[in-house]
Amino acid sequence: MSVNQPARVGDPVRDGDPLRVAIIGCGGIARYHIRLMLQQLDTTRITVLSEPDPEHYAAAAALFEAVGQAAPPNEPDLARLLRERSGELDAVFIVTPHAYHHDQTVACLEAGLDVLLEKPMVLNATEACSLIEARDRTGRLLVVAFPGSLSPQIRRTVRILRSGEVGALLGISATVWQSWGPNTAGTWRQQPAIAGGGFLFDTGAHMLNTCADLAGEDFVEVAAWLDNCGRPVDTRGTVMARLASGAFVTMHACGEAIPSCASDVRVFCAHAILRTGIWGERLEMQRHGAKSLRSVKVTESLGVWQQFLAVRAGALPNPCPPEVGLRMARLWDAIQASAAQDGAVVRA
Repeated sequence: MSVNQPARVGDPVRDGDPLRVAIIGCGGIARYHIRLMLQQLDTTRITVLSEPDPEHYAAAAALFEAVGQAAPPNEPDLARLLRERSGELDAVFIVTPHAYHHDQTVACLEAGLDVLLEKPMVLNATEACSLIEARDRTGRLLVVAFPGSLSPQIRRTVRILRSGEVGALLGISATVWQSWGPNTAGTWRQQPAIAGGGFLFDTGAHMLNTCADLAGEDFVEVAAWLDNCGRPVDTRGTVMARLASGAFVTMHACGEAIPSCASDVRVFCAHAILRTGIWGERLEMQRHGAKSLRSVKVTESLGVWQQFLAVRAGALPNPCPPEVGLRMARLWDAIQASAAQDGAVVRA
């Protein structure tokens, strides 16, 4: 299963006009992306929003007004939006609660639109396989909006690892921590049926995906423990795994930390150690014979939307297709199965 599959080049934008996009969902993460997209008006035009919560729509509308732009109209009913406006759109960016990702993505692909889909891609491997089938059947582009996989830092790390220049992969050690438990109390993120999991599947999904991306191969054995700490979903988790090559992977997620949000990822190879983060927030390398880690310079990025545009234009192979989402979904399925058996080793 190739991570960097060739991109399907999107339909040409009309005479250099900005890409016409709908934002599905206007919660806090969506508004973060909108702020970055409003810095890219030469390439992007957000023409409609789809948000059932009036307060979330008002908060998103204020972002446009702050930069002197008229707020796009809101069509809360996605089915109606696709029925009445799909011919006026080139792509959609889906930023909704996890449980809605599969059905909304299939509907948008079948409406003839390219899709940038917020993480985690879907709830399980069955849904992941379904999205791959829908992508193949419709011939549209599907990119999963993992900032790690789409970051220049992780793309560079993957190229280094695959090139063989640092020798065989020996192990990956990753940690993520955040005051997630108290910060998300009472929100949909702690409703199991909608969220599909807790901290390890929300913020921690970045860690699962980035480790799967860096590994570039299947996980064959997984042992995991999850702790809800008295909440409706897990807020602490530990994972130990073995890759098909024999390399080891350890992942630790603490969502009950003091006020903070950070990560660390170390990749151990025969001839070097690489350090990055689950969002691609850094890249450092220590080669054999060097005394310390040294920063590796990469191109700056304006975020996942900018990378989606590059993939769509054919300037960048898709770093995060649904096949990467499938690998992470299989890992998550194995983690849940192991945790349900108090850490018993599960064949993935």
